[in-house]
Amino acid sequence: MPHRIPLLEVVDMLLPDRHLVADLLSRYRAWERLVLADPLDTTTRGRFEDVAYTLCVLMGQRTAREAIIKAEAYLRRIKPVPIFPEGAESVTPGVRD
Repeated sequence: MPHRIPLLEVVDMLLPDRHLVADLLSRYRAWERLVLADPLDTTTRGRFEDVAYTLCVLMGQRTAREAIIKAEAYLRRIKPVPIFPEGAESVTPGVRD
């Protein structure tokens, strides 16, 4: 019997921090609004393109549109992790028991 290769193979890989992805999406949209408001401002366009490039690299995509789609899907899949889990003791800096 021939060896079958699965169509989809699960690969262990590092995933981007969800907070970073959310921040980049927010910055992308903010810069996009600014570019649309003043398309001839080269400084604004440059910053917009920098954020778009960073989002593309982080999400492993070639275009900003693909990166945004992938980032939004990623954020929908990942559940938020509480900063302070339930039952965690409060710690005050510099105070010892």
